[in-house]
Amino acid sequence: MTGRVEPTLMADQVYGVLRDAIMSGELPGGARLRVRDVAAQVGTSVMPVREAIRRLEEAGLAERVPHKGAVVKSVSVEELVDIYDVRRLLEVEAARLGVASISADDCDRMQVEFESMRAAIDQRHVVGHIDRDEALLAILYRAAGNRVLVDTIAGLWSHCRLYKIMGAHAALEQAADGDALWRYQAELIDAARRRDVETAASITAMSITAVTDRLRAALEAESGVHAD
Repeated sequence: MTGRVEPTLMADQVYGVLRDAIMSGELPGGARLRVRDVAAQVGTSVMPVREAIRRLEEAGLAERVPHKGAVVKSVSVEELVDIYDVRRLLEVEAARLGVASISADDCDRMQVEFESMRAAIDQRHVVGHIDRDEALLAILYRAAGNRVLVDTIAGLWSHCRLYKIMGAHAALEQAADGDALWRYQAELIDAARRRDVETAASITAMSITAVTDRLRAALEAESGVHAD
């Protein structure tokens, strides 16, 4: 039995390493995932690497490109608009349901994540900020009691991760305290503590709509350039 389990465990580990590198931006969109190179870097054989890359493809984090093989998947502006449109639909409902059922202890846990998020912003640690932001929101959304909803939202977060990293960097450049990166979350926690369902839903919608509008503007600008 041990001999059968080890390859799977190794593939899990390789998958974790590659996924973390993609989520942190270390492996950007378009980066090639050469099986032998990856195997040499992580110190394993090619078999678990092939399995790990296959899982990345299934998760939508990698894709096959002619003459290149597997690469980290890039997301176009048009795709991002679609993702954020779906995020708004799902997360507004998740916020509404979560606030209606959330406990005081969960609100306290959200506050802890918020403080960690503010610390990451102060340290200009963009990936840390995003991790804590998602953890904060996950606490609220899990309170809704619908695991499929939470898992679906988490999957969408993964697809737009690289854009979130770029957006956070831009926000830090525009404001010294990065207020755009924490203002909505502070208001959301307050709404959760007051069990104010509609305010929580409105805050969530405004937050995601603001990003979607920026993406739509970028898409229109891109179309204008192409038209010229």
